This record gives sequence, C-alpha cells and structure tokens, in this order.
Amino acid sequence: MSAPILERVPEAPAATVLSAAGLSVSGPRGVIVEPLDLKLSAGQTLVVVGESGSGKTLTARALTGLLPTGITASGALELNGRGLAPGSKELAAARGGGITLLLQDPFTSLSPTHRVGRQIGWALGGSAAARSARVAALLAEVGLDASVASKRPFELSGGMRQRVALAAALAADPSVLIADEPTTALDVTTQREVLDLIDELQAKRGMALLLITHDLAVARDRADEALVMRHGKVLERGPASRVLFDPEHEYTRSLLAADLGVEAAEALAEGESLPDGAGQDVDRAGDSATTPASVVPGAGRRGTDGDGATQPSDVVRSGAGGALLRVTGLRKSFPGQARPALAGVDLELADGQTLAVVGESGSGKTTLARCLVGLERPDAGSIEFLGRATGPRRAQIVFQDPYSALNPARSIGAGLEEAAAVGGGVRTPGELLELVGLPADYAPRRPAALSGGERQRVAIARALAVEPELLILDESVSALDVSVQAQILALLARLQERLGLSMLFITHDLSVARAVSSSVVVLRHGEVVERGSTASVLFDPQHEYTQALLASIPGRGAAHEQQSGARDAR
Repeated sequence: MSAPILERVPEAPAATVLSAAGLSVSGPRGVIVEPLDLKLSAGQTLVVVGESGSGKTLTARALTGLLPTGITASGALELNGRGLAPGSKELAAARGGGITLLLQDPFTSLSPTHRVGRQIGWALGGSAAARSARVAALLAEVGLDASVASKRPFELSGGMRQRVALAAALAADPSVLIADEPTTALDVTTQREVLDLIDELQAKRGMALLLITHDLAVARDRADEALVMRHGKVLERGPASRVLFDPEHEYTRSLLAADLGVEAAEALAEGESLPDGAGQDVDRAGDSATTPASVVPGAGRRGTDGDGATQPSDVVRSGAGGALLRVTGLRKSFPGQARPALAGVDLELADGQTLAVVGESGSGKTTLARCLVGLERPDAGSIEFLGRATGPRRAQIVFQDPYSALNPARSIGAGLEEAAAVGGGVRTPGELLELVGLPADYAPRRPAALSGGERQRVAIARALAVEPELLILDESVSALDVSVQAQILALLARLQERLGLSMLFITHDLSVARAVSSSVVVLRHGEVVERGSTASVLFDPQHEYTQALLASIPGRGAAHEQQSGARDAR
C-alpha cells in the first residue's frame, strides 16, 4: 500500500492536457455554475472540493459533454491541444479516448443485465479474441482476476464494482480521468485501496486526474492543486499544501473545521470545541445553533448540564442506566455464501448510551442491524430489550440513502402520519418535523423537493414517529458532505439528550465512531474481533485488524503533521 502523496513536483514542466476558460453551466432558471477557468497538466491531480449543490458534478459533466437534458454549458475547452466547444459533437467523440468520467456509484453506472467483461469491451475495437484479451489485461491492471469478466455487477462487492468501472473508464487510454466522488460509499480500507490504485495507474499512464470529493481528508492526501466551490462559484484555488492546510477564504476554513477527520474527532472525543462557525447549518432547513461542538455534551451518553446534572428528557426509561439491549450468540447465514454473515455475535448496549459497530463492507454490520429491527430472522441466538424478547418497534432504523428510503410519490407529512399511526405514536407530522429541525410547513412537500440533509432529517423523524427506545443508524451520514454530516450528528446528540434514546451507529467511518460513541464493537467476517470503550478501541487498539482500519483513515500520518504545522505557523 503506497503512502499518501501530499504534493508531486514534476522534474520538468508537464504538457497541459486540459484547460477551460470561462466555462459556465446554465439551466432554465439561469446560471448554475458561474464562469470558471482551470488547467490540468499530464500527471497532475486537481481536487475540486465543496458541499452538495456547489456545482462540482455539473462542472465535471460539462467537461465531458454529459450534462442532463435542459442544462447547457458555454465557454472554451482545450483537450490535448485541440479546441472544443462544450456540448459539441467533437467533445462527445473525444469522450473515452481523450477524457473520461468515473462516477460515484458503479452499481448504477454499470448495466445490471450485462456481464462486466462485455461492458468494458464496449469501448474497444478489433476482433472478439482481441477484445477479450484486452479486457483481461484491463482487469489485471485494476487488480482483478480475468474470471470477473463473466460476472454481473450485483455479484461483485462495492470495491470490485468500482475497479470494474475504472477498468471501463481506462479502456480507451484517456489522457484525463475525472473521478466524481469515486470512494464515497466504500469503507476506509477499500477506499484507500481504490485511491492508491488510481494513483498508481495515473503515474503509469501519465494521466491528469480531476478528483471531485466532499471528503477533505481524501483531498489532503491526494491533491497537487485544489479548487474550492460553493453555490456555483470558485472561492479559492491554489496549491493543495496551502488551500487544504492553511486556507485564506473563510468558507474553506469553515469546511476544514466541520470535517470530522482524525484531529476533529480527537477534539470531540476529548470534549473540546471546534472553531466558531464550524459546520454551521448551510442546509436549507437550517439551525444556526448546529455545530459539531454540539455533539460533545451528548457524545455517547445522556446529556448533562455544566454541573453534571442530567438534563430533562421527554422520555424516562424504566431501565435507565441498565442494559437496554443484549445480543447473545447471534448467527445468520445466506444461501450461496461461503461464510456466515454473523457468526455468534454478542454485544450489549446500556440505556441512554451510544454503541458504534465498525468494520469493512461484508463484515456483517448491516445484517446485524436488520436482525435487530426484524427485517431478517437470525438462524440462532437471542435479542433482548430490557431483559425481554421484543418486536421491532422498540428499535427503529435510519438507512444510508434517504431518497430511496422515502416514498417519492407521497408527501412528507403523509409518510410521517402513516408511521405514527402504525406504531402508535402521538406526535403530529408538524411536531415530528420540528423535532428534527425542519419547519412544520415542509409536510406537504415531497422528498424530491428537499436536499440530502433535509431528507435524512425526515428519515430520522419517521423513525422517531413510533417513539422507539433504540435508534439504529446504518451508515446514515456516510453520503453527506462534511458540514451536513456534522449537522446531523449534532441533531442526533440533541435528540438523545431530549428523548433519552439509546443509539447504535453502524459505520465504516472511524472518525464518526470516535465522535459519537461511548463504546465500540469491531466486526470482521461476522465475528467480533475487538470491543471496549471508544478511547481504548480507537486510540489504543489491540487487534491487528482494528489497527489496519485506523491506518487506512485518510488524513493520518504526514498529512496530519502538515496540517498541524501549517496551523502552528500562523
């Protein structure tokens, strides 16, 4: 595994392979992305960072001629010395061989009905035998066996699908690779493997890389140059060593402060505040008091006031302080899998506490969550709440993607009303919305009218409609940008204090686990390999697997040291 690359300095000036002058994107209601300039040289990595809605993806699609219907681009492009007009047939023809786009979710960008070898071969010419040999070579280049060519996307893991998508993107030997959030949904070790692979292929092929991400730790690890966007405008640009470690613009500084990376997580875990304004709610619903520091009072436990007294709660649990949840010997297998998804899992969660369950994709985290809420029936073992077997309503789950979890055809209010009626809840839709920091007049809206952070708030409100004792959050902030992620975590901390909730966080993001939990369970291949307090497990891990997970976190090591040095030099 290669070490993080902070800044690559070429021995001689490299040729410019892509430039844009005055590139802008417009829609029916006007300009979406204001005119911007950029330049990429062979072998260079430019990282574009910003929150959701900043214009990052539209910029990438404008550069590749893949804008949605009704959206247009203007300005001047030059690719490998050839002038191209945005949206032109010439730009479309250059896509693949000159410039290519690697999308965020390979499960949706790859055809579910075709074998992956055929999909990789679509960009290739020559005889069937030549294409087959080239596909095998491309799969080998991205670290996959030739036998993968006969698989369909749903038969592969998330990391393998992204490698297949990368092989397809590289099939026509592009000089520019645009990677749009390529590792957002991957666990930390798979993320590091995919990013290292992209680095290696970039160096081998001499490609320019434009990496779009909301993950500032990834940006720090990988960028030569950085460009910061907000609301369709470029606010700051320059060498990554300055922009991402010692920024000049206030917005960039607030993004860095909101990032729940290694240093921020350590500050939160130690009860320290982050800088003023860090992570303040920029989501449309907004709550100006929402900052990452709000996570601290309830980080993994019931809230207390300055004197250590327990804050008033809307709900008082009869078992406060005791074990709310006890899981013993839980086992679950699925047909066709070589190993069980859960292999005798034991865990315990105290009333009012937060437990983080961490591990890579395929470790059994989501299967555990689905068993706890009754969506899967375990093969063996027991699940007890306050010493009693129970139905799923005492535990509710919030999924990773609120857009797919909410009914797009129904209003927000109707969905909340139905959930409360089924579960015997007493709060009205308006009360539930206000509970999660949204205005009551959002009730008539449909999910498509809301931002990602707002939809996740609605998903939380729906889970609370049945007044659960345990809230299970299955990767519930992994797809959100850093400031919205901080807002949701702060909201959950306040809800825990107010409602006396216990929480179980399913996450592959160890920074989130550090920030919110009082105890941690580490799963690998369906087995618990380490457990204990957050401080002991994530700051002094004993198992080599936990140590490997921590070593894979972007932003550790040299990047962390450079950030600290830049701050100290101010």
